[in-house]
Amino acid sequence: MSRLAKQPIMIPAKTEVSVQNGEIKVKGPKGTLTRAGHTLVSVAVGEGGVQVATKSESIEARAALGSYASHVRNMIEGVNSGFVKKLLIEGVGYKWDVAGKNLNLSLGFSHPVKMTIPEGLAVTIDKGALSIAGFDKELVGQFAANVRELKKPEPYKGKGIRYDKEVVRRKQGKKAA
Repeated sequence: MSRLAKQPIMIPAKTEVSVQNGEIKVKGPKGTLTRAGHTLVSVAVGEGGVQVATKSESIEARAALGSYASHVRNMIEGVNSGFVKKLLIEGVGYKWDVAGKNLNLSLGFSHPVKMTIPEGLAVTIDKGALSIAGFDKELVGQFAANVRELKKPEPYKGKGIRYDKEVVRRKQGKKAA
């Protein structure tokens, strides 16, 4: 069983957590998040914070316990401080810009690529860096992964889209004889 899941999750000021009909709802200064509960995990809100427990002692229930405790922690952190992912672009002629609710990318293809920015995300660009900010950790991470998927960094020249702290292992090219 997860040791972290056994600990109560503290609820900061200006944050409300409620559980109704198996649905977890967290409301804070940045917004509101809801998540459907799991049939094997119970979530209870008390004075000490949010307590996540299993309803049975099966392997699936113990596996879901840690996951749901992390989901609740991420929801509480998201509505209070939010999450940010930063992407970097490298390559000659590679560029991106935000026009309204669209992200326009020029990645060396024969056509420009347009992506719709999901509701609840704020995308900003400063000098080759794309910052994706929002209060839903899964939405921020998924959109960042979708953007990176368009042009992953290649190992010979390092061209492509990568995360801010990501290290691209470079390979040695062909040697002249």
